[in-house]
Amino acid sequence: MSGGMRFQDFNFKLAVIERLMYEQGVLKPPFDVYEFVKGYAARQIDIEEEGYDIIPEVRAYFEQLEIPAELLPRIEEINQDGGDTIYGQLCPFWDGEDDVFNIQSAEDAALLPNLRSVTLFYDEDQRILQEFRQRGIAAEWL
Repeated sequence: MSGGMRFQDFNFKLAVIERLMYEQGVLKPPFDVYEFVKGYAARQIDIEEEGYDIIPEVRAYFEQLEIPAELLPRIEEINQDGGDTIYGQLCPFWDGEDDVFNIQSAEDAALLPNLRSVTLFYDEDQRILQEFRQRGIAAEWL
């Protein structure tokens, strides 16, 4: 496999990880925040205390995670949902009441040659839908 691809929008990358790691099971091993915390030696992470916000070390893990280019053509759609596994890994007690995981740019769609549609978390700014549509990708709010 070749090296990982660079994403501009971290939330777009998270949506890709959701598809490949948790839905298709091809990006391995699947990340589990509770296992990660058990094995994390740099400091003690208390999920019960810290899990209401994005845990910085978990964010760093996903920021550094390489996604092989060979896997990207497998993605034909992105469907963000508040119940997606990836969000519970970063912020175990996330309630979905904020826009912390909203995708802000369609630029990374260029990395997914077979992407045909996206369903995104609602944002008052219609610009993001237009960015995807200008790339020939059907786009709507969740």
